[in-house]
Amino acid sequence: MADKTTTADEVVSRLASGMTLGIGGWGSRRKPMALVRALLRSGIGDLTVVSYGGPDVGMLAAAGRIRKLVAAFVTLDSVPLEPHYRAARERAAFELVEVDEAMFMWGLRAAANRLPFLPVRAGPGSDVMRVGPGLRTVTSPYDDGETFVAMPALRLDAALVHVHRADRLGNGQYLGPDPYFDDLFCAAADAAYMSCERIVDTAELTKEAPPQSLLIKRHVVDGVVEAPNGAHFTSCAPDYGRDEAFQRAYASTSWPEFAGRFLGGDERDYRSAVRAWHEERS
Repeated sequence: MADKTTTADEVVSRLASGMTLGIGGWGSRRKPMALVRALLRSGIGDLTVVSYGGPDVGMLAAAGRIRKLVAAFVTLDSVPLEPHYRAARERAAFELVEVDEAMFMWGLRAAANRLPFLPVRAGPGSDVMRVGPGLRTVTSPYDDGETFVAMPALRLDAALVHVHRADRLGNGQYLGPDPYFDDLFCAAADAAYMSCERIVDTAELTKEAPPQSLLIKRHVVDGVVEAPNGAHFTSCAPDYGRDEAFQRAYASTSWPEFAGRFLGGDERDYRSAVRAWHEERS
C-alpha cells in the first residue's frame, strides 16, 4: 500500500486550468484553506468550482479564478453572505448554477456512483427550476407516477477536502459534530486530495474515535497533506473554532489589501502574518 503523503504545492501542481474542482467543508466550517491558499499562489484559473461555498469560493472568485460556480449557497455562517463572492457575482465575473442543498448532495451521490443523474424531490415548486433552465424532470415508471427533478451528476476532475486526522495511506477521520459531505466529494472526483490537522499511524485512528469516524477511505484518495491549522480561518471543531475576529477582518477588507498582506507568500508566511495581525489587536 502506497505512502500518499505530499505537500499542498505538489497537489496544486497536479491540477490545471479549466478543471472542475470540488471543495469540501460547509460554509465557513472545515474548509481546506491551506490547499485553497496554495491554489491561489498558482496561476491556475478558468475553474468550474463545486462547493457548499464559504471563503474558498469568496477568495477564488475575488482572485478571478472561477469561470463557473455550482453551489447551494456561499456564506461565512456568522456573516450570512460571503462579501467577496457577492462583489464578484454583482460584476458578473462568472457563471452561477444555483441548486437546492439536497439537489447538490444527490448530484455528488450520482457522480460517486457513476450515474448520469438521480431523482430528487427537492426543487419542484421552487424557483430553482426557473434559475436552472437546464434542469429536467423525470416521471416514476411505477404506479405512483410521481415527478422528480433529475439532478445531473456533479462529476469532478479533482476534489480538495480537510479532515482532522489521516494516515499516510489516505484514510481520513473526522472528529467534529458533522461529517458534511467530504466523502462524496472524494468519491465523485477523478482525483482526491486530503489535507489534515495531523497524520497518525493507522492504528491510532481508532484509538481517538470509533471506526465510524473514518469518513474517507484510502482507495478514493490520491494525496495526503499534513496541514496543522489548515482550515483557518474556518472552524475545525473540536481542534479549534472559527477565527471570528480574523473572518470579520477578511469580510470588511478589500480583496487587494487582504491578499497583499496575507497571501503574498507561502503557508508559513500566512501563519506569521495572521499572528502579527492578532498581536497588533491585542
